[in-house]
Amino acid sequence: MSGVIAQYEALIEDGQLQPDKAQRAAAERLQQLQDELEAPLPKKTFFERIIGTRVAPDDPRGVYMWGGVGRGKSMLMDLFVETLAIEKKRRVHFHAFMLEVDALVAEARKAQLQDPLTAVAMRLSESVRCLAFDEMVVNNTADAAIMGRFFTTMMDSGTVIVTTSNRPPGDLYKDGINRSLFIPFIELVEREMDVVELNGQTDYRLDRIGGMAMWHAPLGEEATQEVREAFFRLTDFAPEDAANVPAGELDLGGGRTLFVPKALKGVGVFSFKRLCGENRGAADYLAIAREFHSVIIVGIPLMSPESRNEAIRFTKLIDALYENRVKLFAAAAAVPEDLYQSGDGSFEFERTVSRLNEMQSEEYLALGHGADY
Repeated sequence: MSGVIAQYEALIEDGQLQPDKAQRAAAERLQQLQDELEAPLPKKTFFERIIGTRVAPDDPRGVYMWGGVGRGKSMLMDLFVETLAIEKKRRVHFHAFMLEVDALVAEARKAQLQDPLTAVAMRLSESVRCLAFDEMVVNNTADAAIMGRFFTTMMDSGTVIVTTSNRPPGDLYKDGINRSLFIPFIELVEREMDVVELNGQTDYRLDRIGGMAMWHAPLGEEATQEVREAFFRLTDFAPEDAANVPAGELDLGGGRTLFVPKALKGVGVFSFKRLCGENRGAADYLAIAREFHSVIIVGIPLMSPESRNEAIRFTKLIDALYENRVKLFAAAAAVPEDLYQSGDGSFEFERTVSRLNEMQSEEYLALGHGADY
């Protein structure tokens, strides 16, 4: 046997994983789906032979795996796709897939097809029996508006969807603009897919960054490469596809948003200038801390009384990240103790230095994301 369960048990036996009831239940559900997808069509009955038709069997139900970061969702998805013995399978990041759909729909409109969205969905279904998404997240109105109709067409055409997400279906695109347009997709998931929760106590994400330094100084190519490596380890995004890392827009409330240059799977990349060089308050930093389990900040400079406002904002930012147990990776001009060496404000900065050092400790890294953890 070489399916999900066999590979999962092999990893446990090899010591690469610890037994986990939630993971085991998810693996068993994925194994069931594998068996269904790989099963040959049943032989025709005598009646079907006479009339020359076959009653099509029902398509297998898809699987929607959700849970906190580091719970093994991506690992199980990897095992499922790698061991699925069918040709028409595809795994793709959800953001990249929706960009592909947008481009194909635009082409279909140019060709003056009557229903471009449906035409694209049916075309894609012809080439893929099982479509696996890693990290389904919806952060724009355009995607929200089309997803219900698009994926209904794909499923009706025989494509089985498997996906991971950090949120249950009902929380996708929560508080988004025109969310009513997205409700049909939520109803589709809950009606046509099995929702499997993965919320064990072990944060397997830490295995990916084990041994990596969190703070990199001085600024330069080496520091940049180190935080870049951290991003790819945390997100499983292929480094060779770096040009296509998705960006994001974070809702700050009050109609304001913050552009996030790189945002994927709960990891956000920011510049010091964008976070602390602009007029921001504690509420902005809290929104970042709640949205991202890991934050990478580049370009942290030396600070002094002349840059007191930026230092105060940096202190507020670190407080928000610390209190929400966010993992911090940084490219800075100096180690924390040397960022603000003397002058007015240096004494107050000492608490920030203490927190920055604690945030690099094994004890801190072992904590789950969130203020109430």
